[in-house]
Amino acid sequence: MNKFLKPFLVLLMPLFAVSITACAEQYTEGKQYTQVNETLSKKKEVREYFSVYCGHCLKFEPFMHKLKTSLSKDVSFERNHVDFLRQASPKIQQLITKAIVVAEQFENTDKLIGAIFNYVQIQKAVVTSAKDLRNIFVLNDADGAKFDKLMKSFTVNSKAKSLKKNQDTMSQKRALTGVPTIIVNGKYRINAQELDRKNFEQDYQNLVNYLLTLD
Repeated sequence: MNKFLKPFLVLLMPLFAVSITACAEQYTEGKQYTQVNETLSKKKEVREYFSVYCGHCLKFEPFMHKLKTSLSKDVSFERNHVDFLRQASPKIQQLITKAIVVAEQFENTDKLIGAIFNYVQIQKAVVTSAKDLRNIFVLNDADGAKFDKLMKSFTVNSKAKSLKKNQDTMSQKRALTGVPTIIVNGKYRINAQELDRKNFEQDYQNLVNYLLTLD
């Protein structure tokens, strides 16, 4: 450790401990959050279960972007699209899940995912095939050939299957009954309705950071 940094870190440690203690007093299991699993995920993560067919998820998008950028580098933000909403068949929703995984391979990820939201909820258009999704990507400056290749790739298909498995596991545990749902480290679900309405975004971020410290 850098000899110049060490004294400052030593001074900060008590402040960090006080901060965690304050959060422990502020947040209560069963109120602001619920334990939904016995074990933690292998790596620190904040997982958003959402759907492009969900109006609340669309409204939540700007805040999710802020939350993602507020996380430390050792915490991953995982977007887990679900297939159980009634607005489309599970097959089409699973196809959209794959397209979102593909979007994560492009630099303009948020723009592409936002375009799918816009297509479904603002334009009120209907996704019927991978071709519709390809057109959305191309109209938003994505390479169509790259989209085609990624949609068929082992990596994308494996990730999509993993997202489906996560969804089914949490659904079976009754931890996932609707969207948007945020689960931290695979163990703690945030109960957003119990957070401070007057300072919602900051309270939400504080709770996420607190849950990331729990065993």
